[in-house]
Amino acid sequence: MDFRIQGKTALVLGASQGIGQAIAKALAAEGVNLLLAARNVDNLAITQKACQASGVSAEICTLDLSDATSVSDFMASISDQSIDILVSNSGGPPAATVPGIESSAWTTQFQSMVLAQIQIIEAVLPGMRERGWGRIQVVSSSGIQIPIPHLAISNTLRSSLAAYCKTLAGQVAGQGVTVNLLLPGRIDTDRVRWLDQNVATKQSISVEQAKANSVAQIPAGRYGEPEEFGAVAAFYASDQAGYLTGNQIRIDGGLIKAL
Repeated sequence: MDFRIQGKTALVLGASQGIGQAIAKALAAEGVNLLLAARNVDNLAITQKACQASGVSAEICTLDLSDATSVSDFMASISDQSIDILVSNSGGPPAATVPGIESSAWTTQFQSMVLAQIQIIEAVLPGMRERGWGRIQVVSSSGIQIPIPHLAISNTLRSSLAAYCKTLAGQVAGQGVTVNLLLPGRIDTDRVRWLDQNVATKQSISVEQAKANSVAQIPAGRYGEPEEFGAVAAFYASDQAGYLTGNQIRIDGGLIKAL
């Protein structure tokens, strides 16, 4: 299927690895030009090369969502760019349980997981509304539907951003802009491998056993591949997906049992 987005421009945050990298490559395969943002410039260069192999342009931008100055500088650097597709993707916070999380931890994570992403969304939004076409996708977590044990910060702050996105979706749909959340389950990335290691340490079991226990809860019987996640993101960025907005899309192999 031709997604009719060839020649459009996408800004992908967290594009240096994992899900962000997979989304960037999927969009490049559809002929989308890319702005790739993350802290790790060396890894971004790997993503850049992979995207350019599809015959599109791919520029690297340094961005640290946890640093307010970095975010301001970044928004200034892209102010003259016409962004058609935004993939907002932040790294996951450290594992933590409630009660007992220090106030400073909430403040630090709020900057990168909520405030910075809202600022970037609102920086690219006017151009989308003016052109009458835009796609905003936020990579979130299944924890906003069913909280994940030991990930209290993620559960809480990603839910805050989800509420913002749902509110925004209803206000910009009439201008041809969609806003959707992509909810990964267990996608085979460094983040999930780190979570398996964390569980293994807490339960005094092997990492292999921790992964097996996790896989046993997934009806598909395996972890998802980043490329599978990227394919869903590419469709939601498509012209054909213009009537899909305000949604939370699970890419989780059936992990979430709720309706």
